[in-house]
Amino acid sequence: MYQASVPVFRHYLSRISDIVAVAGPDALDARIADAFAARQQFETAAGFALRVACPLAGREVPDLPQALGPRLAVARAMLGAMTPAEFEGAERRVIRHQAGFAVLEQSGEEFLHLYGMPNFFFHLTMGYAALRAAGVPLGKADFDGFHSYPADFRF
Repeated sequence: MYQASVPVFRHYLSRISDIVAVAGPDALDARIADAFAARQQFETAAGFALRVACPLAGREVPDLPQALGPRLAVARAMLGAMTPAEFEGAERRVIRHQAGFAVLEQSGEEFLHLYGMPNFFFHLTMGYAALRAAGVPLGKADFDGFHSYPADFRF
């Protein structure tokens, strides 16, 4: 469970930091329709990373700074302090949590794969899409950090 969560969250929180650097502060107010602005989408993604990893590790979910930059840094640092040993048996832990107004109980495995990761990536993708729609020059390489394309290639 550690490998399926902590390194993934840390990688993509780093991607958000790089995306924010490309976008600049003014573009972070961009939104798609009536969804949260890109800034709030990214803040929510950072919160989800800990909201998912902490219960799996048997930790309390901490309060995070409100500002995006510090929020990303604190979330990455807290994830970096987690160890694989904390996640032993996490797939069998019962995680009771709230999704909107719904109160759910899920095994750690369901919580991570059916709730946590999809919600993290939903908010990351919505923020990315809002910035793209606003004309910020981002591509797939900016999103995942692995792809490589010529500078003028965007999709």
